[in-house]
Amino acid sequence: MSILETIQKLRAELNQHNYNYYVLDNPTISDYEFDIKLKELQDLEAKHPDYFDENSPTQRVGGTITKNFETIAHKYRMYSLDNSYSREDLLDWVNRCQKILGDVELAFTCELKYDGASISITYENGKIKRALTRGDGFQGDDVTNNIKTIKSVPLQLKGDFPSEFEIRGEIILPLDGFEKMNQELIEIGETPYSNPRNTASGSLKLQDSSEVAKRPLDCLLYGLVGANLNLNSQFEGLTKAAEWGFKVPKQSKLVHSIEEVFEFIDYWDVHRHELPYETDGVVVKINDLHFQDELGYTAKSPRWAIAYKFKAEQVSTVLNSISYQVGRTGAITPVANLEPVQLAGTIVKRASLHNADQIEKLDVRIGDEVYVEKGGEIIPKIIGVAQRGNQENPTQYITHCPECQTELIRNEGEAQHYCPNFYGCPPQIIGRIQHFITRKAMDIEGLGGETVALLFNAGLVQNYSDLYELKKEEIIVLDRMAEKSADNLLKGIEKSKEIPFDRVLYALGIRYVGETVAKKLAKHYKTIDNLAAATLLDLVAVDEIGERIAQSVMDFFQNSKNIEIINRLKSFGIQFELNEVNTNVSNKLEGKIIVVSGVFELFSRDELKKAIEDNGGKVGSSISSKTDFVIAGDNMGPAKLEKAKQLNIPIITEIQFSEMING
Repeated sequence: MSILETIQKLRAELNQHNYNYYVLDNPTISDYEFDIKLKELQDLEAKHPDYFDENSPTQRVGGTITKNFETIAHKYRMYSLDNSYSREDLLDWVNRCQKILGDVELAFTCELKYDGASISITYENGKIKRALTRGDGFQGDDVTNNIKTIKSVPLQLKGDFPSEFEIRGEIILPLDGFEKMNQELIEIGETPYSNPRNTASGSLKLQDSSEVAKRPLDCLLYGLVGANLNLNSQFEGLTKAAEWGFKVPKQSKLVHSIEEVFEFIDYWDVHRHELPYETDGVVVKINDLHFQDELGYTAKSPRWAIAYKFKAEQVSTVLNSISYQVGRTGAITPVANLEPVQLAGTIVKRASLHNADQIEKLDVRIGDEVYVEKGGEIIPKIIGVAQRGNQENPTQYITHCPECQTELIRNEGEAQHYCPNFYGCPPQIIGRIQHFITRKAMDIEGLGGETVALLFNAGLVQNYSDLYELKKEEIIVLDRMAEKSADNLLKGIEKSKEIPFDRVLYALGIRYVGETVAKKLAKHYKTIDNLAAATLLDLVAVDEIGERIAQSVMDFFQNSKNIEIINRLKSFGIQFELNEVNTNVSNKLEGKIIVVSGVFELFSRDELKKAIEDNGGKVGSSISSKTDFVIAGDNMGPAKLEKAKQLNIPIITEIQFSEMING
C-alpha cells in the first residue's frame, strides 16, 4: 500500500469512528485506540505535506487564528420563525396555510427547538466549503475554521449527497459539558459562564480555533437548502441528511394531523428536562416541500413553519426600585431593579416594566414581591404581584426626563412617554450616534458605544456628522485610546464612506425605519433628495409603507437640523444615492405583478422568479386584484387556482412565459 493510500485509509477510518462516537453515540474502538490512529495520521501528514487535506480529521484540533471574521452574504436568506404560545395560535396558523393551499391534506414535521446559535454550512462535493453564522439573516460571519473543530460536523459526506447544498442547524453546548466547563472555571477562581446558549454562540467567535476545539460543542441539523436537491418533503430531507453523516435529532417526528402535533408538544413539554441539552419549544413545519413553495415567506418568516414556545419559567423576587431609561428616539422605558434571582439559567437583576399603563395595570410598588418571567423575550418582564410589600404608596410615573429634566410628552394613541428634547438630551444624542456606527448601519470598526460616550462627554461630537471631522490629536488623549486605537478608529470612519445608501438611510435613525423599510425606501426613491421631497401620499404608495412610517419620515425631513446634518454628511462623501447596477435583461415586465405556482419542468421556481425580476417585473406572494398574471405548473395550489378564476387573472404556462420574455 502506498503512503497516500495509507493516509486516505486512516482518514476514512477516523471519520467513521468520529461518526460512530459523536453522531450515533455508539463507539466501536476505545479512546486510546483512536488516539493511536490519529497520531499515526498526524505523523504521516507531517512527513508528507504534499498530501495535506484541510478536511482531514487531524485538522479538528484547530490552531488557525482568525483576527477578523469576514462578513459574507447568504446565498439563501436565513429567516426567523414566527412564535406561538397556545394551541389557538397553532390552529390559526394551520387555517392560514389551508386558506392559501385549499382543501388538501397536510402532514407536519415536528422538531424540537434547540437553544443555541444558528449556523449555515455549505458543502461542495461532499466537503465543507464555508460555515456562516445567521447574522442578520442576509449576511453572516465566516466561522468555517471553528466549525470544523466540532466533532459531530462531518468533514466528508457519504452516500448520494448533492454536489452543492447548504445545511442549516444549531450549535449547542450540552448541559454536562457546560457544567464541566463552569466547574473548571470555579476551581481556578474564574467567573463561570452564564448559560449554555450564550457560551455556544460566543465560542463561534473565538479567534483561536484550538480553543474552540477544547469546548464540547455539538451541532444538530434541521434543514437543507439548495437547488435540485431531489427531495419531496422536510422529513425526507432529515432522513437523507442523517444518511449522509449529519447529526439529525432522533426526536423529530412526521405526523399527519394537528392533534398529533399537540401530542408531540405535550410529551416534550414534560420530557424535555431529560434531554442532554436545552430546548425551549417545538418547531412545526408543513412537511410537503411543494406546499412550502406555495406558501412562501413574509418579510421576516416562512409561512410554512412556526415555533411553539413552552410556557416560560417564572420566579418571584423583591422589587427594590424603578429607574427610567431614555432611548435614542426619546422613548422612556421604566426598568425594575430586582433582588437578584436565578431564572432560566441566568441571574436576573433587572426586568422591563414597558410603560406607564403596564405599571398601573399591574399596580407594582417598590418593596413588593413580584413574579418575573422570561418567555419569548430576551429581557425578563414582571407579570404580576406575588405579595404586597407596600400598602400605601402607588408608583407615580415620572413627569420629566431623568437626564435633561425636560417635561415628557405622550402622543395620543401611544403607550410610551417621550422626551421631546431631541438635540439636547445626552442619552438621545449618544444613542443616535451609537446606532449610526453599528454593524448593520455604518459598521465603523474601532468605534464602540463606550467610545462614543467618551467623545460626546469630551465635547468632540454632538451628532453623527461630527465623526467625520475628528482629528487624531483630539482622540488620542481620551481614556484607553492608544495611538493604534486612534488610527483604527479614523480608518473605520473613512471606510464607512463606502457604505451603500440603504444602510446609510437605516443609520440615520429615523423612527420606525428599520433595515427592511430602509431597503424598500432606498430602492424606490434612489436618492436621499427624492425621499426628502416625497409627500405623505407618495410614501404610503410604496410597498409595505404604512401611514405611521410615512409620517415619521416626513417629520424627519421637515426638521431643519436633520437637513443640515445630511448636507454635512454629503460634503464628507457619504453615499446618499443608490448605485444600482442594472442587471435587468429587459423592461418587458415593468409594472407587472406575477405569481408563480405549481411544479415546473423547464425552470425551478427560483429561476422563474429571477427571470421575472430580471425583466422588470415583481413577484407576488399571493393572488389579488393587483396580480397581472399567474405562471402555473403542475399541481397548482387549488386555492390560488380558484382565486385566479374568480378575479379573471390570466394563467399562463412556463413555455408561454419563456416565449413572452424571449420573443
